[in-house]
Amino acid sequence: MTAVALLGLVAACGSGADAGGAVRPPAGTSSGTATADTGSPASEPGTTEPGSTGPGTADTGSPVTQSAAAAPRCHTSELRAKIGRPSPGAGQRNFPIVLTNTTDRTCTVRGYPGAAFVDASGEQLGPDPKRSPDTPTSVSLAPGRSAWAGLSFASPEISGARTAEPDALLVTPPDERNPLEVAWTHGEVPVAGNESSVRLTVFQPGTGG
Repeated sequence: MTAVALLGLVAACGSGADAGGAVRPPAGTSSGTATADTGSPASEPGTTEPGSTGPGTADTGSPVTQSAAAAPRCHTSELRAKIGRPSPGAGQRNFPIVLTNTTDRTCTVRGYPGAAFVDASGEQLGPDPKRSPDTPTSVSLAPGRSAWAGLSFASPEISGARTAEPDALLVTPPDERNPLEVAWTHGEVPVAGNESSVRLTVFQPGTGG
């Protein structure tokens, strides 16, 4: 594993950004990496940076609640991850990062995921994502239920950013250290230059549909 990958493997924080406002996602695979769901895509995520075009609304039909302080935190080993269908708009590409509870107990997620694009060797591509100024809330996941967070970036062909095509996206649940690896099949992402920032929103109930 490269030095970059080792330095990137930190826990996703549930309540806010660090002094630089950046997410500190894992940057490489580890023996604790869980299995991700690469099945059918979900719908687009919600709001992003003020002034940008955000994705769709949350799934209001899910019986997931946002008041669940008593439920224990969801651990990486109890979750399945997938990336939903892209939602282009006004120079933006938007995706939902969906986490699903695979256990028979209720657990909660709160705040932002950790996220890192990596190549086939596990080396991180581009800087750490930034966090949109959202207010985290606890999302309770009954068995089989999901929560989603938005991932968005400016379309590279419009922004002129330098790009790379990732092999996978590493997703770390809030307050966890081990990532879930999800195959990335959505083409190139910005890694440097103008408008190269990738942004994340907080988790909300549902799948982003």
